[in-house]
Amino acid sequence: MSSAPIRLIVGLGNPGAEYALTRHNAGFWLIDQLARGELRKEARFNALAAKTRIGGNEVWLLEPQTFMNRSGQSVGAITRFYKIAPDEVLVVHDELDLPPGAAKLKMGGSSGGHNGLKDITAALGTQDYWRLRIGIGHPRELKLQQAVVDFVLHRPRAEEQTQIDQAIDKALNVIPLLCEGRHEQAMMTLHSSGSGKN
Repeated sequence: MSSAPIRLIVGLGNPGAEYALTRHNAGFWLIDQLARGELRKEARFNALAAKTRIGGNEVWLLEPQTFMNRSGQSVGAITRFYKIAPDEVLVVHDELDLPPGAAKLKMGGSSGGHNGLKDITAALGTQDYWRLRIGIGHPRELKLQQAVVDFVLHRPRAEEQTQIDQAIDKALNVIPLLCEGRHEQAMMTLHSSGSGKN
């Protein structure tokens, strides 16, 4: 497991007001909390970005302003420009396979059908980057008669939103550890905080 400090945190979502409150934008929600209004348009990266200090280290925050399935354009551009290695990248995204309220960290692995991750993997040329998975649940598990594509592009129900917000809060607590390269401690802390089953 890499212990390189995280230098880039990417939140995944779709740009535009009509998508802002949808489940697919859970990655943006976490970045918005970290950035506290500091995000600025960066045309060269086709993204909103901010440079901040977390855990004593300089870290870039990024919200790609392409649509989800082209997220790799922004991630590829900023990692090349600042010479950020894949194992120094943390991608925050919504996760159908985790219930609302759960948050899990992992290094590498497949995209699990997530189009944003697929495009980032292609842009970086490797699966070996960190992922912070924010559970949104699956329509089948939540007893909803909704296709997945429709489900992710709708707002969570009120009780789900509360649970997702709690998962984001738990995840925010371990971000400083990740930015110090203390990944195992971050995983243990997050995964033992009652954040649901994998």
